Amino acid sequence: MIKPAILTNFEKFINKEALSGILLFVATVLAVIVANSSLGQDYYDLWHLPLGVNLGEMSVSMTLTYWIDDGLMALFFLMVGLEIKREMLVGELSTVNKATFPIIAAVGGMIIPALIYVSLNPSNPLGFGIPMATDIAFALGILMLLGNKVNPALKVFLVALAVVDDLGAIFVVATVYTNEIHSEYFVHVILIMALLFSLNKLKVTALTPYLLLGIALWIYVHAIGIHATIAGVLLAFTIPIKAKIDQKKFVKKTKKDIHKFEENMEEDFPVLNDEQIHNLDHIAHNYEKVQNPLVRLEHGLHGLSAFFIMPLFAFSNAGVIIDFSTVSANLMIVLGVVLGLILGKPIGIVGLTYLATKLKLVEKPDDISWTEIIAVGFIAGIGFTMSIFITHLAFIDEGIIAAVKLGVFVASFIAAVIGVFLLLTIKKV
Repeated sequence: MIKPAILTNFEKFINKEALSGILLFVATVLAVIVANSSLGQDYYDLWHLPLGVNLGEMSVSMTLTYWIDDGLMALFFLMVGLEIKREMLVGELSTVNKATFPIIAAVGGMIIPALIYVSLNPSNPLGFGIPMATDIAFALGILMLLGNKVNPALKVFLVALAVVDDLGAIFVVATVYTNEIHSEYFVHVILIMALLFSLNKLKVTALTPYLLLGIALWIYVHAIGIHATIAGVLLAFTIPIKAKIDQKKFVKKTKKDIHKFEENMEEDFPVLNDEQIHNLDHIAHNYEKVQNPLVRLEHGLHGLSAFFIMPLFAFSNAGVIIDFSTVSANLMIVLGVVLGLILGKPIGIVGLTYLATKLKLVEKPDDISWTEIIAVGFIAGIGFTMSIFITHLAFIDEGIIAAVKLGVFVASFIAAVIGVFLLLTIKKV
């Protein structure tokens, strides 16, 4: 079972009430409406506006959309990475068997969709990565909309599965769809990671040096030529979880300072004296020292992610042009993507985890039913933005891209509806 404190923290991360999920949904619908209106070209031009930053001899230049996808979403992945690390250290993923379960699920959820696509398109297999992806932002948004109707343990499972899934998709992007890898920057990434882990080992709990090095890490991960959001996950695993002082010591020191504060009180004198100010400063100093750096950063990213990054991400990426004329000309490609997302995801996730549990290779969490896992399998079929991103890498022909994007949109919607229906109506088994 999830510990109450861990559960409380996780709920704060994943469920900023229904409002954040509603914002995500509204942003998606609004993007589709605008993209198919007379403002469609302006919408397209806005997100494809080129923006660049020069740092010495290095230049980072991307469209506005990619600054959102690679930049702001790196912060979202940082938050997710922090949650995963916390769960692996003190939560539901802290044992080998329990941690392995979502990894096996993610692997199944990538392999089966890819096989379905390739079986339908043996002469054009390059699009196999499109149905492999799970859009973590939209998948979590669905669960946020459902609020307390969803088993909290299921949210932990989905987060772990989706992150592993996304990292798998990123690996595919880096190895299959990346035309040019600048391997010379790997040295820079390794050195920065070494510095980050050194800070951790030296018990540095101030977040500023980690975040500054994190910016450098993002720059060089992007310079390598792979998806820069992985920098957020890498940074998360270097953030320390232990506080400088434990809770008992904090209580002891605070009681002492409060006692001294009370001793220095002056009747009929409303202004604090120097001793009292010193006592308050000492309490504030210990307040910082007792906080877990990982949890502090995670809480700091909650509102930014839920109410700004995710809705902006949805609005900038969800503008799918509704035009079915290109679908018939590329039917097998679209069918491979659609079936891969709607059927491949749940079959792969449920099938491989069920087989692994029967072979006693992994242990299914006691507080998650197979019915809920089936539901998550369908929700993981929400490929959406990551699938669309891979579509642009896999194909050049605009007709194919338009057809596949529409297929991804339809498949993601159907997968979400089925997943939500299962969560709300089927009893646990």
